[in-house]
Amino acid sequence: MWRTLTGQIRVSSVGKLVVLGSINADHILNLDAFPAPGETVTGSHYQVAFGGKGANQAVAAGRSGADIAFIACVGNDDTGARVRKQLVQDKIDVDPVSVIEDEPTGVALIFVNGEGENVIAINAGANGALTPALVEAQHQRIAQASALLMQLESPVESVLAAAKIAHRHQTRVILNPAPARMLSDELLALVDIITPNETEAEKLTGIAVKNDDDAAKAAAALHAKGIDTVIITLGSRGVWASVKGEGQRIPGFKVKAVDTIAAGDTFNGALVTAMLEEKPLAEAIRFAHAAAAIAVTRPGAQPSVPWRREIDDFLAQQG
Repeated sequence: MWRTLTGQIRVSSVGKLVVLGSINADHILNLDAFPAPGETVTGSHYQVAFGGKGANQAVAAGRSGADIAFIACVGNDDTGARVRKQLVQDKIDVDPVSVIEDEPTGVALIFVNGEGENVIAINAGANGALTPALVEAQHQRIAQASALLMQLESPVESVLAAAKIAHRHQTRVILNPAPARMLSDELLALVDIITPNETEAEKLTGIAVKNDDDAAKAAAALHAKGIDTVIITLGSRGVWASVKGEGQRIPGFKVKAVDTIAAGDTFNGALVTAMLEEKPLAEAIRFAHAAAAIAVTRPGAQPSVPWRREIDDFLAQQG
């Protein structure tokens, strides 16, 4: 069962989550300020950590308590082997993670400035080998799941293929449309819940999201494409959540940000976990806000993602 903003019950199955997405090794360097073109700057606190939007969201869901399997690709290299081992420790079924012989595991180069903002460049590597054929090989797993969570660091034709399987078998499709790009109406019509940020919402609708009124208009445009639930993340202002046109802004928590690398991914993984637990949408969003708030106070992508106990303790402290 899934619930609307007001707690109204909508019948669906509850249980297994499948995440389809990317895996990267993140190379992170902290800077006082981002360099201008042609400028060389000195950084600090260099680290290599596991990331990728798909893996980050899978880890967030796993640590939040979801029963989760992850469809992804890694290279036949040491990084890929270490990533798979770490994902198992994060309570994730990695049987659907394919090892690609001729590609390296994906890589992300990340700069983080003094305000905790980041810029990222990615080499897809093995992520680009997540083909529709590999998706079809996981047909039964998707069909038997309660929900399918995806992003856009995987080939869009594979995202579409997975959405079609899910839609055919009444598996809820949750799309975090990041990185920002145009998407076909065919794909959007298969999505049950979409979670863009302001930039991604503008890319999909042509509406610049500067305030709540803009967010409501962008949500209406996405509803018109067949999406029942629209959750537009607004950074420090929280989210605009709209179910079939019934919308409201739900504020987040105020914390001192150290690094925002995986904040959105943590939000998405925790959100879907809470919804699978049949929490009303507003309560699920509050749970996801708490997870993201903890994550931004820590450096790195997956190292920043909290465990369920930490999220529950944070919420208890907030009252």
